[in-house]
Formats: sequence, C-alpha cells, structure tokens
Amino acid sequence: MNTLFIKFREVLFAVLPITAIVLILHFTGLTPIDGLLLLEFLIGTVIIIIGFSIFLTGIDIGITPIGNSMGSAIAKSNKIWVVLFSGLAIGFFISVAEPMLQILGAQVESATSGAVLKLTIVIFVSIGIAALLTFGLFRIIYNISLRKSLVFFYLLILIIAIFTAEDFLPIAFDASASASGALTVPFMLSLAIGVSMLKKDSKSSESDSFGLIGIASTGAIMSIMLISIISGSRQMDFKDVADDAVVSNSIFASFFKQFPQAAKEAFVSLIPIVFLFLLFQLVLIKMSKRALRKILIGTVFTYLGFCLLLTGVNGGFLEVGREVGKQIAQYDSKAFIIATAFAIGVVTIIAEPSVHVLMKQIEDVTSGYIRRKAVMVTFALGMGVAVSLSILRILVPEVKLWHFLLPGYLTAIVLSFIVPDLFVGLSFDSGGVASGIMTATFILPFAQGAADAVETADVLADGFGIIAMVAMFPVISLQLLGLVYKIKSKRRVNNES
Repeated sequence: MNTLFIKFREVLFAVLPITAIVLILHFTGLTPIDGLLLLEFLIGTVIIIIGFSIFLTGIDIGITPIGNSMGSAIAKSNKIWVVLFSGLAIGFFISVAEPMLQILGAQVESATSGAVLKLTIVIFVSIGIAALLTFGLFRIIYNISLRKSLVFFYLLILIIAIFTAEDFLPIAFDASASASGALTVPFMLSLAIGVSMLKKDSKSSESDSFGLIGIASTGAIMSIMLISIISGSRQMDFKDVADDAVVSNSIFASFFKQFPQAAKEAFVSLIPIVFLFLLFQLVLIKMSKRALRKILIGTVFTYLGFCLLLTGVNGGFLEVGREVGKQIAQYDSKAFIIATAFAIGVVTIIAEPSVHVLMKQIEDVTSGYIRRKAVMVTFALGMGVAVSLSILRILVPEVKLWHFLLPGYLTAIVLSFIVPDLFVGLSFDSGGVASGIMTATFILPFAQGAADAVETADVLADGFGIIAMVAMFPVISLQLLGLVYKIKSKRRVNNES
C-alpha cells in the first residue's frame, strides 16, 4: 500500500499541472471548452491518476523483477540461441504492451482515417524494437562499442529516410520515443542491468547498464520508415481527420464505451509477457513460490492500471488536448501561441516523476558534481523549447521537422565521442524519461489540434513529430552536462595534484 501511495502522489503531481493549465485557459476565456467535454476531461483526469498509479505500482512489484530475473537468466545461460530467442520475444511482447505506443497508434489511425491502422503501427514498431533489442543484448555481452553502434544505426536511418514518404518521418521518430515508455523503460533497464551485472569488469558493467533503450529505439524509427517503403508511396493520401468523439448527453457514456475495448487490449498486450516469463521460470529462473506469487500480483495490478489508463485517456483526455491546441492556434499573435506552448512544455517536464528519478541518478553517479537543480533547469528549458519549435513548425510552412532533428542528432553523435562513456548510454536512454505519459496524451493532441486549425499545416507532417522533439533535447542536454562533469573532474584532479 505504501508503494501505491507513493506512485499516486507522483502521478497526481504529474497530471495536475496540465489540468490546471486547461482550467485556467478555460475560465479566462482564452480557450473556452464545451461543458460536457470539460466534465469528461476532469473525470478522465481522475481515472488516469488512479489507473496510472496502479499501473506503475504493478510495474515495480511485477514487471521490473521479471526483467531482472530474465536478464540474469539470459546471461547465465551463456548460449547465443537463448540470447537471440529471448531478445526477439521480449522486445516484441514488451513493446506491444507499451501504453504510449498503443495511444500513438490510435492517434495515427484517427489522423489517417484508417489509412494506417493502429495494429500496423504497433506490430511494425514491436518488430523493430525486438530486432534492435536483441542486438543491444549482444552488444553488452560481447563489448561492442555503443558509440560506433549509434553512429551506424543513425547513418542507416538517414539513408532510409531518403526513400521514406515525408508524412511518415514525424510518425517514425514519435514512435521511437513512444516505444520507450512507462512499461518498456523499466523493463529494458532491468534487463540490461541483469545482463551487464554478470560481467567481470565492474566499470564496463556500470556503463553497459545504459544504452539498451537508445539502441532499441532506433529499430522503431526504421520500422515505421519501412511501412512507407513497403507501401511504395512517396506521399500519403488520406481523408480529413476523423472525429471519433462520442456524441451523448451522458457524462460517462464515452468511458463505458472505452472500457471493454481497453480491457481487451490490455489483456492481449500483457498475456504474452506472462507466458514468456512462466516459460523462463520453468526452464531457467526457478524462483521461489513466494517471489512468483508477488510477481503475478504485480502483473494483475499492471493489467488493472492499464485498463483504467486507456479508458481515461480515450474517454476524455485526448479530445481536450486537441481542442486547446485548435483554439490557441487561431490567435493572431504567434508570440502568444509559442509562449503558451513553451509554458505547457516547462510545466509538463517539471511534473514528470521519471525526471526526478533521473536527476537523483545523475547526482549520485557524479558524486554531487552535477546538481539536481542544474538537470531540472536544463530539462525544463529543453522541453519548453522543443514544444515551442514544434508549434513554430506548424505555424511556418517552410520549417520542417528534419531542420531540427538532423542537426540535433548530428550534435548528439559528435558529443558522444567527447563525453564520458556513462553519459552516452544515459543520454540516449533519456528520451523515454522526458516523453512521459502527458506528452502522448496531451502535448501530441495539442499539436494535432493546432495543425488542424492552421490552413497551411498538415496534420500528419506537422501534427506528429512533437514527441520526437521532446525526446531529442534530453539526449543533447545530458551530454552537455556530461561534458561539464568531465571538465569539473579534470579540474579537481589538477587541483589535487
């Protein structure tokens, strides 16, 4: 119960700032929202807070221990076929079960009026994650350079992008960040730790604990690009954005409609993970009945939280994000629109629980040389700028997503050869930390609403891509902090000598 209370408090502080912004914009008359829609939003907020709290509690009790035990079992087996099978199976099923990817897939299906199905997005991304996760495990075991691996895969992405339809590029990079969400991040981290901790070199083991998410996420990017190449089109042709809002006089109608579908999706997503773990339990792990019972209880918590989370998001939260974005974008003052986007970005990242965990981790790793306050200021400014530039891209047709992502990731690659090893893996893993649940459920719909309201904008090419922007800035900012740490460490050594 103590864990559930802690998670509830974390989620509460993460969701309330966005809720407050919506209410302030509504009651000041800047973005008035229909009464029924506003009530659905508030009910959806309560359901999300409860559901996400239960979900995160389940991850701590059940999913993370599964990742640790499976990672250790894979490494102890010392068999290539076990690593190959495990990486492919774990990578695929854990991605299918990721809530943020499910939410992104649903929004892509809605934006394309069914031209690109949610199932297509989820399956292709999960295959890409599985393939690159497997490589990431081999990289840890056989000491393959993380820097060289990242350079290779991002160069490959650049080449594939040449043959990819422009509308697919924002979705591809959004999928990368969405696939590293609340379920996949702790599972992959625990998997990496389980494998790397058995290495004899403790320093190498510490560095290899990070970087698996960064490697795996490149698979998500390439898999979406392959959808475009396989379809054989250079540009997508689709109808106007579908309006799937539930028309009803009942406040709870949309939630009652969403819950059965959410329950089905959550069950289908999680059951393969349970079966895979039980297979490992029978063959390799063989943990005690007490530990097994605790994990299964945690999995039940994860399922219940998953159901409530999807119900709250689809029942009342997403639509308000779109409505606020649509109304904000109709103002004549571009400065006001961008300033509002900046404020939303800053508030979102400050309230994100995962960022506070990361701040403590960085402060511990650097023995206090990099303070939490420095990390928070860097992340807050980066998030604000990321959301602002994404809205600028919607307002100004000449500005494209690659104008930011190409120089951004080139900078990140160059910095990776300068900063300490630990910061390379940590920075490329951090995209999933910054692009939390509020990014997928409010900021992305906010951008889509803005793109829908601007005549010169395209909902696919401009409405998507904002998650990618949010995920990119921590990669650069953390490496810059790593550079600061490196300089401070050299000064300390020089002073001591």
